[in-house]
Amino acid sequence: MASWSTDDLSGPDGEDWRVPVQELEARLNNLSQRLANAEIPGALIQNPVDLYYYAGGRQNGTLFVPAANSNASISQGGDGARFFVRRSMNRAIFESGESDSPLVIEKFPSLRMFAEKLSKLGLEQAPGLQYGEIPADFAQKFRSVLAPLGNAVDCTQEIHQQREVKSDWEIEMMREGAKIQLQMFDAVKQSIATDATELAIAAAAEEVSRRYGFGGSVQMRRFPLQCDRAVVVSGRAGGIPSFFDSAVGGIGANPLAGMGAGFNKLKPSQPILVDLVHVHRGYVVDATRMYSIGRLSEAWEQRLSDMIEVSDSVVASLGRGDDCSKAWEVGSQLANSMGYHEHLMGMEPDQSKFLGHSVGLQLDESPVVAKGFDRRLIKGGVMAIEPKLVYPDGSIGIEDTWLQTDEGLEKITHETNNQWLTYC
Repeated sequence: MASWSTDDLSGPDGEDWRVPVQELEARLNNLSQRLANAEIPGALIQNPVDLYYYAGGRQNGTLFVPAANSNASISQGGDGARFFVRRSMNRAIFESGESDSPLVIEKFPSLRMFAEKLSKLGLEQAPGLQYGEIPADFAQKFRSVLAPLGNAVDCTQEIHQQREVKSDWEIEMMREGAKIQLQMFDAVKQSIATDATELAIAAAAEEVSRRYGFGGSVQMRRFPLQCDRAVVVSGRAGGIPSFFDSAVGGIGANPLAGMGAGFNKLKPSQPILVDLVHVHRGYVVDATRMYSIGRLSEAWEQRLSDMIEVSDSVVASLGRGDDCSKAWEVGSQLANSMGYHEHLMGMEPDQSKFLGHSVGLQLDESPVVAKGFDRRLIKGGVMAIEPKLVYPDGSIGIEDTWLQTDEGLEKITHETNNQWLTYC
């Protein structure tokens, strides 16, 4: 039987969907310098999301990135970053750019010889581990293996902070994702009908997303790492909380998938909240729009109008350089002054305490518009801003994904998608 070929690894119509080599090289150089500044001699990257970020694919292995001032770095005469792969070697080589790759790629050595291998590459002390991303037993195994080189410190924050700033290429991926997301909302509109189930509406959006390359999962940073990316809730289902730390829970398909769309049927004159995530080549865009079969009451329409005003206040706050905790204060105080203290982002005891979350390769990146995040959304940062109200008989609100620029926040979710409430 003939061996498989890397010619088979392509996007739609044979398009090359690999991360550009220039991106990988810039990211590795950036991390190398960050590690030097933090006085961490190197990093072992083992989280699949970060393997994609730095090595172009999520093959099973460990990526070693030396600090810029380490003898293992290229600037100091070493070989630089090296990807130790368990499987699949051939895919790892292809995904990182083949002959143009900024990585050395080799088979993972014997684990008991791993510290000696790193030492021979020029590493003087134990590299950092991603304690904030990998399971405790996995981390402990590598910490023990690296003990001859000293104590392996945590390098999680260096990586998270680097990923907060999106490159032009990453932003372009999000813009492309937003175009597809717009078609998802169009499919939702066409599918809404009396007695249609929430799951049927979610399926219509899912079909579009899958057709354009969604890979099947939304990456999360926070345990338990689960998210339903097509949250459709109508009427009383919009007031049901879930395990997920968000304003809107929903019934879900079953107790194990206990959030988002369920078998609840759509009824006239009830708010239908549709929160859609699309992931394009790894990159998240997040938006929420409202629908109704027939008119909503004036009370619901006023609530939506007020949440648009709250969203505008948060956007303006972040855009003028306020830190994220200040933006939370601005938005939540405005909502409270409108009389929504008991309904903003949920109902007690299940209220969420945020108004926006950063996105990128993961849905729940940092910083967050919440109390305690005393730092700004810096240029190149991307955030989903989502003020919502929850009542026993439903939920309502908006959400868009925004990019921080020199001129303030710019909306990434498609510019024509400005109809917050659609009557069907």
